[in-house]
Amino acid sequence: MSEKQMFCFQCEQTANEKGCTQFGICGKSPDVAALQDLLIYTLKGLSQVATQARKHKIADEETDMFTCKALFSTLTNVNFDPDRFVSLIKKAAHHRDSLRKKAETAGATIVLSDPVTFVPKNTVNELVEQGKLVGVKSDPSLDPDVHSLQQLLIYGIKGVAAYADHAYILGQKDTKVFSFIHEALAATLDKSLTVNDLVRMVLKCGEINLRAMELLDAANTGTYGHPVPTKVPLGAKKGKAILVSGHDLKDLEIILKQSAGKGINVYTHGEMLPAHGYPELKKYPHFYGHYGTAWQNQQKESKAFPGAILMTTNCIQRPLDNYTKNIFTTGLVGWTGVPHIADKDFTPVIERALELQGFPEDTDGKSVMVGFARNTILGVADKVVEAVKNKNLRHILLVGGCDGAKPGRNYYTELVEKAPADTIVLTLACGKFRFFDKDLGTLGGLPRLLDVGQCNDAYSAIKVAVALADVFGVGVNELPLSLVLSWYEQKAVAILLTLLYLGIKDIRLGPSLPAFVSPNVLDVLVKNFNIMPITTAEKDLKAILA
Repeated sequence: MSEKQMFCFQCEQTANEKGCTQFGICGKSPDVAALQDLLIYTLKGLSQVATQARKHKIADEETDMFTCKALFSTLTNVNFDPDRFVSLIKKAAHHRDSLRKKAETAGATIVLSDPVTFVPKNTVNELVEQGKLVGVKSDPSLDPDVHSLQQLLIYGIKGVAAYADHAYILGQKDTKVFSFIHEALAATLDKSLTVNDLVRMVLKCGEINLRAMELLDAANTGTYGHPVPTKVPLGAKKGKAILVSGHDLKDLEIILKQSAGKGINVYTHGEMLPAHGYPELKKYPHFYGHYGTAWQNQQKESKAFPGAILMTTNCIQRPLDNYTKNIFTTGLVGWTGVPHIADKDFTPVIERALELQGFPEDTDGKSVMVGFARNTILGVADKVVEAVKNKNLRHILLVGGCDGAKPGRNYYTELVEKAPADTIVLTLACGKFRFFDKDLGTLGGLPRLLDVGQCNDAYSAIKVAVALADVFGVGVNELPLSLVLSWYEQKAVAILLTLLYLGIKDIRLGPSLPAFVSPNVLDVLVKNFNIMPITTAEKDLKAILA
């Protein structure tokens, strides 16, 4: 750390595909990087205590959920506010010490490791200095493959925690998920674990993430109904406007309720697009359309939006001066100087929307279809089967994942555009914004481009694949189905681990492979699962359709 300001390589766009060492390409400062490292370190100590406490039937739901929220706050493009991390670090130490006291009273033996006994300092600067001592590269004696698997496990757990938090907000939970999050974080401190032990833990992370995504699916569909095919306008309606970005459907529902009858139209941005397919959200007449594309374009798009903007989860970028007065954060999102609404009273957002001009006139634009989640697709599974058997449908391409600013992502646009007319494209997450407004026509009465939903809806895609495999009487790997994925942050890591846990092979991944995966670990993934880096659209399509 003496030669570097920071070190972070948890996301796809990390500098030179090796690691950010001066300033995060995401906008993360060295101070925030150190504070995030210190928070993870403290959570590892908390997890050691929680794991031992559970052996004595001692668990605390508040501590469990705090762990999830704290982990979620360290995902790429979530929280950039140093003061919020100071509070989280101190709360993590408080939860750790409180739980330790209960566990020891019950007879538990707590190993007094450094993360268990660590005492956080008081000021930001002091905590930053503490964080520099416990970062990703703080133990140079670690075997590179062990280190790689530890980081892979941590980043997978961050994704699990995010999905668990989304589900919990809507009333769904499972102590098995909480227990494994603590078990996995504690395992990264266990120097007795071998490469094989950690590989098993990583695949277990995929299993637990499947459960977390199942909970989230139940939460979303149980609260808002199963998505239905819905045409979403990309133009604008004359009048005042609010733009809601991120992933959190509950926040969107709240702002729809609070803004009702005030002459304001509510638009989605980024991963909120699929929200238009949910029956309980569609019923609001002022829930109008979608504005903009993926997260990395928000600075340009936010500047042009003539209303107030609410960021609900990850994907925030540094707000520019020309719209800082219009943007607000809620939940775990944070940026220094941006008003944060913790109590879900979105009056400041509504008042700002009323102050601004809004759209001066109606503007026509394209429209896109959403709402092809598992319930809808499985409802027409017979058509899919018939099309395959009649050789009208040759192949299904699942082209999904995260979008990003790094060059090379036009590959996904080209892949979809060049996919032959006897193929169907399933898509989900913000990677679809590379091609979401393309008209691919229809096949057997179905649109050739089917939007499954957010990255949060990956469970839907998995259920579709498993159901089709059952209908055809084959394994998922024998289906005429290929996965071509783009990744950016840690939710994508968790989804990939779930696919590996399910034994899915021949996944194409890009635009670049994770910097935290060592050559030997990559070799294991290639040998066991035939994971492949993307090449060119033409070459990969030829191989897929051979």
